[in-house]
Formats: sequence, structure tokens, C-alpha cells
Amino acid sequence: MEEKFKQTRNQPAELIKVVLYGPESTGKTTLAKQLAAHYNTLWVPEYMREYLQKKWDAEKKLVIKEDLIPIAQRQLQLENEMTKKVNNLLICDTNLLELKVYSEYYYDGFCPLEIKQEATKKNYSIYLLTYIDTPWQADDLRDRPHNREEMFAIFENELKRNKFPYKILKGNEKERFKQATTIIDGLLQKK
Repeated sequence: MEEKFKQTRNQPAELIKVVLYGPESTGKTTLAKQLAAHYNTLWVPEYMREYLQKKWDAEKKLVIKEDLIPIAQRQLQLENEMTKKVNNLLICDTNLLELKVYSEYYYDGFCPLEIKQEATKKNYSIYLLTYIDTPWQADDLRDRPHNREEMFAIFENELKRNKFPYKILKGNEKERFKQATTIIDGLLQKK
């Protein structure tokens, strides 16, 4: 099982991995798609949403602890597959650190050890932390419209605790896109 929790280590040294990271309903998926199109590269979708939407549609049930490992395994598998298909830039619409944050929040500090260990490795060039100044959009899975400030603080504190490089993206869709491309352009120029 341990192999399913490892990222591809033989990726090109020049590969820049950007993670869109932050509370629910803060525009991560929209931005991931825009950035991938802009840079003519691939993006890794958030598998947790796909998994949980299927579960909701079939059973009207939400996430349970037993869902965490399969979600994490598939998220890493998708990321590893995409890593092999890109040259110098990969956009990730989440990663295991986000799963760790949600797990610990919803399950009173619990997160499977395998997820914790992989989530806290320095495998990404930058985290783009999406701020909560976007309009809340309800769906079947989102459930914390009144806890946005608390969740943002938790997400940011996790980055600080692990000393991961990050920048906060604020503003409307166009402003966030401009901020993100400026950051990514700077990383690409350094390579």
C-alpha cells in the first residue's frame, strides 16, 4: 500500500508544480482550468469532489473516514500520470495537504498516517492559497458557508507550519488569474 502513497520522484528537475489550495468555493477549479489553457499544459482535477459526488448521487451519503485512503490514492495516481505527460509546468487543483486539512477538521484531528506523511513533503514549487472573497456557491457537497474565515486561517496555518512557499490570491476571477500568471511567469523565468 505504501507505493500508492508516493509521488513520481523521477520527474524532470525543471518541472514546476503549482497547487491551488484553499477552502471550498474559492475558485480553485475555475482557475486551474484557466491556467492550464493559458500555459498550454495539463491540470490535475480534484478527485475528492468526483468521488464524493458519485457517492452522494448513489447513496445520499457524505465522506466517512474509510473514504480518505481511496481518495488520496487516486489523487496521487492522477498527479503521477499527469506529471509524465507535461514538460515544465503542472497545475494541481488541490493535493493531499488539502485532504489532510479537511480530515483533521471534520474528524477531530484524525488523518491517516500515510496521508499525513505524503502531504507534508516538499513536492510543489508554490501553493496559491485562494482567499474567501469569492461568492459562496452551494452544491451537494459544500457545507460551511459561515466558517470561511476559520477555514482560511486553518489552511494558511498548515502552509506556515510546514514552511511551504505560498502566495494568497485575492479579488475577482480576472484579478486572481493575473496574480497567478505573474507568480508562475516568475517561476518559469527562474528555470
